[in-house]
Formats: sequence, structure tokens, C-alpha cells
Amino acid sequence: MTFRKYLVLAGITVFSTAGDSLLARGMKDFGGLSLHNLSGLLLAILNPWVATGILFLLTFFACYMSALSWADLTYVLPATSLAYVLVALIGHFRLHEEISPTRWLGIALIAAGVGFVAAGPSVTPAHRRRNSADARDAISLEVKS
Repeated sequence: MTFRKYLVLAGITVFSTAGDSLLARGMKDFGGLSLHNLSGLLLAILNPWVATGILFLLTFFACYMSALSWADLTYVLPATSLAYVLVALIGHFRLHEEISPTRWLGIALIAAGVGFVAAGPSVTPAHRRRNSADARDAISLEVKS
């Protein structure tokens, strides 16, 4: 894998973590929100924390789409799960939240799973690909029968 691909995977993790954290921070400041009150929804989106979180999540989505263009979902999706580990660690160190032993076990299992998947190939080898002529022949046979 190239350095750019590692950079895209790191972007997935960092932008997802930052976007979720900023969105949560903004919504805690804003308070309760109802979908029946559209003006409240617009005010929430204009909150600087929420707006920045949305921008980070849009960047995450762009990185995610880029990664899916060159790797299988089974390879890219664990990169997003690494964001859960970062969110838990940020909450522990920055917000001084206590992490239970069960949660530490979950963090360790997620990190091990990400490492296990990252050690494998990014694209599953195809068994046998048909060329377009074979596909057209198969379709015409189905239509005739």
C-alpha cells in the first residue's frame, strides 16, 4: 500500500473522531432538539461546534468514498471502528471519564480486530472475471430462453 492510501485511512479515523466529538460538544451546548421545530434545527446547525463537526464529517465521508474506490468494504470499515477507540481514549484523558475494565476489553478487541484486518490484503482477489463479450452472450441466452 502506498503512503497516500495510509493517509486516506488515517483521515477516515481522525475526521470521523473529530467530527463526532465536535458534533456531540455542540449538541450538549445547544440542549434538546425536536424535529418538529425546524427553526431550532437550523439554529443547531449554525452553532460553531456543530457546523465544524459537520464539515469534519463531510471530509470523513470524502475520505471514506476515496478508500472504497480502491479497497473492499471489509478492509475500510475496520478503519472507521478505530475511531471508537480514539473517542473512548479522548473521553478518558481529556474529560477525565473513568473507563471500566469491560470497556478496556472492548477497546482491546476493536484494536486487535483492526490490526488483524489491516494485515490482510486491501482487495479480495477475484475468482474469474467475465469480459463484456461473455456477459453479453450470457444475457442474450437468458433472453432467448
